[in-house]
Amino acid sequence: MKILYGVQGTGNGHISRARIMAKRFNELNIDVDFLFSGRNADKFFDMDVFGEYQVRKGMSFCYQNGEVDTFSTIKSLKFNQLRQDIKTLDLSSYDLVLNDFEPISAWAARAQHVPSISISHQASFLQNIPMQKAKWTDKKILKYFAPCQFNLGVHWYHFDANIIPPFIESPNKLNVVDNKILVYLPFESLTQIKQLIADFCDFEFYCYHPDLTADEDHEHIHFRRVSKTGFKQDIADCSGIIANAGFELSSEALCFGKRILLKPLNGQFEQASNAYTLELLGLASVMNQLNFDEVEQWLEQTQAGQVIFPDDPQPLINWIMAGNYQDTSELRDALWRQVKFPAQVRARLENNKAA
Repeated sequence: MKILYGVQGTGNGHISRARIMAKRFNELNIDVDFLFSGRNADKFFDMDVFGEYQVRKGMSFCYQNGEVDTFSTIKSLKFNQLRQDIKTLDLSSYDLVLNDFEPISAWAARAQHVPSISISHQASFLQNIPMQKAKWTDKKILKYFAPCQFNLGVHWYHFDANIIPPFIESPNKLNVVDNKILVYLPFESLTQIKQLIADFCDFEFYCYHPDLTADEDHEHIHFRRVSKTGFKQDIADCSGIIANAGFELSSEALCFGKRILLKPLNGQFEQASNAYTLELLGLASVMNQLNFDEVEQWLEQTQAGQVIFPDDPQPLINWIMAGNYQDTSELRDALWRQVKFPAQVRARLENNKAA
């Protein structure tokens, strides 16, 4: 079987999930090519595991001061190029297209009648799960942005739907620094971030941001360029994380047992829904705007909850290679049996079932 794997390049969550899959595909000598879109080719990093991958313009969203900038998003769309990229993507040598919210490979598979499977967090929202602030347009985007023949959602809980848990590589022994906080708010301005945390001198803040071209230290605030190695280390030994409500970073924070404060992007229903779900499960605190008082209250907390997720995608790959995409029950059962929630979360889930 030869597979094309289309991956949305906006943000790092989709790519992180694809890395885990690519590593195992390589170990098994399964023939997989990767296509990325939504980010300029020179903005990708740490991509060796994907081999000779392709990059296309695709579609992505523009942000300004922590909000989706609808006007800039529409202005940046190049529909003629998108249409041409879809038309010229030749899938004749592929047996299957895997897709993580990537429009070009999804629409090309649809046009050329190649079987396609969406394995993504976004596919969860095509099912009956908790959602917040989803407008009619949001639901249409979900349905038509990267349409696939089969949909397998990825989420922190199954909600009795066609959903599997995320794959997160288990952390090594963690040497946690109690007053170290990781900050990753890439869609907020550096000035706003500095103002938010400047007065909390008892804590050391490590702030990663795509606008930084050099590392800078300002007393207790340490600004860092985007770096996979440095970021992973700071996730491992920090005691808490302040971030937007992206799926992949939140998943890693849960797996590492960090306390979490989320500021979902305004106008982004997916992030609003993520924040709502984690708050519902008792696994995160949420602030809808950058707010000094809410940060102060969160910093005084000490409780965190660790969730154990699967770290081996082998069951999913076995299911892909078997080819019976209509039946996901055995796959879902096998993966959710590996998930372990904290006691307080299990109690909440049991109470909700009883109600």
